Amino acid sequence: MIRNNASENRDSAASDRLRALQVLAEATSTLPGDSGVEEWLGRFLATMVRLAGAAAGAVRVVTGDGRHLRLVASVGLPPEVMAHERLMPVNCGVCGIAVAEAAVHLAPAGAACAGVTSLAWFGGFGGMVVLPLVHQGRSLGTCNLFMRDQRTIPPEVALLYRSIGEHLGMALENARLAHENLRMTVMNERQMMASEVHDSLAQTMAYMKMRISLLLDALHAPDSARALKYATDLQGALAEAYADLRELLAQFRSRMDPMGLAHALKGIAEGFEERTGIKLSMENSLAEIKLTVDEEANVFHIVQEALANVARHSGATAARVTIGERGGDYEFSVEDDGTGFFALGTRRGADDQAGLRHHLGVNIMRERAQRLAGRIEIANLPGRGARIRLVFPADPAARAAAQ
Repeated sequence: MIRNNASENRDSAASDRLRALQVLAEATSTLPGDSGVEEWLGRFLATMVRLAGAAAGAVRVVTGDGRHLRLVASVGLPPEVMAHERLMPVNCGVCGIAVAEAAVHLAPAGAACAGVTSLAWFGGFGGMVVLPLVHQGRSLGTCNLFMRDQRTIPPEVALLYRSIGEHLGMALENARLAHENLRMTVMNERQMMASEVHDSLAQTMAYMKMRISLLLDALHAPDSARALKYATDLQGALAEAYADLRELLAQFRSRMDPMGLAHALKGIAEGFEERTGIKLSMENSLAEIKLTVDEEANVFHIVQEALANVARHSGATAARVTIGERGGDYEFSVEDDGTGFFALGTRRGADDQAGLRHHLGVNIMRERAQRLAGRIEIANLPGRGARIRLVFPADPAARAAAQ
């Protein structure tokens, strides 16, 4: 029995729809892993070429300057074509039209590419499907499928192809946002490290520089009493700078415990008395602490800095860390039985330099608390001692909304 052209066209369209549905199912069932989005695109392209019945394929992404398309994955392209197509203008041929219009396009491969590139390889194909990789109406790249035979794209198949392109575009955008977030995290940590170095060593060094000037004046006077006082001040400041340096190095080398924040804080408590001579207890009333890795790191460093201030400036014999929740907020408190604070964080009875250092340490904690949409509360305890408390929303949505 001889089948007519209309029947064959219907069968071809149905086959194209089935293949497009298979590709869409494959696309929506996977997401880029730790290996990166470009490697994932390469693996997915091989699947798409196979399911779509194509002979070859390529994935290109728009470069950061928006002027070029960069080849990131290919299947079936010979080396000379890959070398030529590594970077091409964003407005080149059918690919440029697909990017500009954010729409699926079909063109004769030989006519579309062979004339532009002068590569005979493209002339061996009867058609080329160009899928724009779209996210929120913006084209982020293209996926090219090279077909041996020339074919049409029914509207319903074009719609499925567009859905595939949107999924791939979403993957590209997510990868970009993840990379941007990582870059911002690194920049913020570097800024925090610079602030901590400035607020500890730089301030102490400035104090020592002033004392050296006074010491030289006293030696030229000569005034042995004054010279002895300034030399003693320098000796104390140098000892403090050395202690600060050791502490900063320990903080920079520290990493969040893979077992989570609570376990990491227990690690701080272990050996605290041996290192400082101050007894430390820890009370945790939370069964679970729901924080991101970055949020855990900020809490960890705040508690670490608070305990460091207890060790350096409080004159305490005992301290306590409490972890709990009240009124929809997480609360992390560090209390001691030392000499206490003034309202702005300056220890009572401290000399100017120690008071300045303590106040700057509190500022570092406040900066980290702001990243948690929270605050640092400082209070003197009745009779003797002080408390530093970190308070921030327990609800992740509330933290995100407050940023």
